[in-house]
Amino acid sequence: MPASESSRIGKWSEQEVLERIEAIRRRAPRLRDEAINMSHGAGGRATHTLVEALFRPAFDTPGGDAALAALDGRTLAVTTDSYVVSPLFFPGGDIGELAVNGTVNDLAVAGARPLYLTASFILEEGLTVETLRRVVESMARAAARAGVQLVAGDTKVVPRGKADLLFVTTTGVGLVADPGRLGASQVRAGDAVLVSGTVGDHGTAILLARGDLDLETDLASDTAPLHGLCEALLEAGEVHLMRDATRGGVATVLNELAVEAQVAVAIREEAIPIRDEVRGAAEILGIDPMYMANEGKLVAVVAAADAEAALAAMRAHPLGREAAIIGEVRAEPPGMVFMHTAFGGSRVVDMLIGDPLPRIC
Repeated sequence: MPASESSRIGKWSEQEVLERIEAIRRRAPRLRDEAINMSHGAGGRATHTLVEALFRPAFDTPGGDAALAALDGRTLAVTTDSYVVSPLFFPGGDIGELAVNGTVNDLAVAGARPLYLTASFILEEGLTVETLRRVVESMARAAARAGVQLVAGDTKVVPRGKADLLFVTTTGVGLVADPGRLGASQVRAGDAVLVSGTVGDHGTAILLARGDLDLETDLASDTAPLHGLCEALLEAGEVHLMRDATRGGVATVLNELAVEAQVAVAIREEAIPIRDEVRGAAEILGIDPMYMANEGKLVAVVAAADAEAALAAMRAHPLGREAAIIGEVRAEPPGMVFMHTAFGGSRVVDMLIGDPLPRIC
């Protein structure tokens, strides 16, 4: 940076710096990459830019985990997702169970009751029939547990070496009882921010299953269907937003929330539930657990007056026993997330940059 520029920045007030940061954040995303790389699938800034600069202008698609569509006086939620996790089987789950739970969760956090799924399978030549049978049977059990029916599907086979054994794409449809209740437009300054349990479990379990870390632990993926927990939370009080924190972790969800609602989010480091195994793995890899993937955790924004009731409702559910209030929504500066650290300082929690954990889900 030129000396003159550095000197000028030194004379800016804190408010001026924040205003300039906000102006930069408001700029329309531009896709500058000439080719797709792994970071475009990580759920962080590169993914956000790809979607906002390429897909959304072309298709005019809404944001969020699921799209809402009115049909004959009812509101349907529709979502689609693909799963490319490696390895196919890991402690606590497999690609089939993950595909069902992930799709159910995208519907559930949109306030929908999941009803139907479709599935598409990309099979690599050489995949054993026994492996495929295990995945399919796992999907069937997961669908039964979630109370959804798999009603349609498709199968394609590609040559050896072209698909890493098996990819799964699912689409889900659910019914929304109160379509105007949830959304970024409902979020207000003063709202409480809650997380339903320990963060980073799934991402760490995948790393351990790959043998990337020389650690011995019984940590398992947190993959689970969240519709029951979402229903309990919605009954507890005034919930403004729910999101499941998958790729990019809780930090990315909070950044998306801050940008969409044009608010600030302030979180407390000591309030965030993190398992010791996850914290240890993150320290070894130099990764913040807040960016590590989850497959059975949600982030909720709740009216301050109902925060304790919401927390109690989550903790009363088997999937929310370690739920915590981790922060609050503030009016300024819009579009930013801050963490108050355990050492008494504060730092900006930005959206995920790069792809430290590829092929997580």
